[in-house]
Amino acid sequence: MHADPKGVLTGVHFIDGDHAACEGALAAGCRFVAGYPITPSTEIVERFAARIPKVGGVFIQMEDELAASIAIQGAVWGGKKVMNVTSGPGLSLMMEHLGYAAMTETPCVWVDVQRGGPSTGLPTLPAQQDMMQIKWGSHGDYEIIALSPNSPQECFDLMVKAFNLTEQYRCPVFLMMDEVVGHMTERVEIPAADQIEIVERKWTKKKPGELKLYGTTAEDLVPEMVKAGEGYRIHVTGLTHDEKGYPAMNVPNQAKLVTRLLDKIRKNAEKLVDVELNGCEDADVIVLSYGITSRVATAAIDAARAKGLKVGHMRMRICWPFPASLVAKFQKQVKAFVFPELNMGQMVRELERLVAGATKVVSVPHPGGTVHEPEAILEKIMEAAR
Repeated sequence: MHADPKGVLTGVHFIDGDHAACEGALAAGCRFVAGYPITPSTEIVERFAARIPKVGGVFIQMEDELAASIAIQGAVWGGKKVMNVTSGPGLSLMMEHLGYAAMTETPCVWVDVQRGGPSTGLPTLPAQQDMMQIKWGSHGDYEIIALSPNSPQECFDLMVKAFNLTEQYRCPVFLMMDEVVGHMTERVEIPAADQIEIVERKWTKKKPGELKLYGTTAEDLVPEMVKAGEGYRIHVTGLTHDEKGYPAMNVPNQAKLVTRLLDKIRKNAEKLVDVELNGCEDADVIVLSYGITSRVATAAIDAARAKGLKVGHMRMRICWPFPASLVAKFQKQVKAFVFPELNMGQMVRELERLVAGATKVVSVPHPGGTVHEPEAILEKIMEAAR
């Protein structure tokens, strides 16, 4: 189906990434946001609060991040597409409800505009320090999907994609922005509603009494949904549950449920790969990057190529699941992977795990607060190429 025209601000705009992300959410059909102000993400919900009365929906400022992260889940079961917006310290408070959304298969989009940490850290300055937290921050075994834009245009485009993915897979989906991309103003082109493809929620066609709330098949691991109040008996619990949704706290049900929660993402990992490849086919060194760091890495790669080096660029638009198959493909040919991040070495650990010593992995860490200097990445590329 196509986007609802009421939510689409068609045309060319010069807006920052935060505002573009808001427009992407509206175009995707988001009609409920609960949030709590926190720099540098507040502009997203400020714009949503201003725009939503004209579209038909609700924004509510909750008393804290815990309340915001559970309020959106109630709205999902009332039939709405929802979003939650925060940054580092707020994200830490939401971790229990991340696990709840994963366990109850509540489709919701979480936007994290990353800033320097730990603790309150650098509220107005950039980082990429939350990448492992979203993957592992809640207890138990679960899977998420995480997208990382590097421009205001991608904040719009990938926000629409994030909503489509959360409806398709019924798991929490993150848009992992950073302060620079969030506050960067660039040209953003928003197409007409009939050019924006929207994935509708997987509403059941079964009658009350026929539906198992978490019933699936071997071919389709994602259950159908209903709205509360439509005559169905709904029991949504974070406890280990059976296909009817009722608590069933025993080893066989735990194994069946948790395995399916993981498999619906892991078995579709190849479909979820979204990577921009540039010059990788004959490269001696490949630079991995995501978010704002990818723009700095591009300058370093161009400088390395000007010196005659064969350097490829693998830019991840989806970071989780990690593009394992591409790493496996290129590790056979390259001397090294170079991985700059605005953290002290987070996702590079996943790369190291996959490579398992078969080729060299060079981390280019940065504690945040600003972006890398291109020369720092260039230096590591040249070292790796020797």
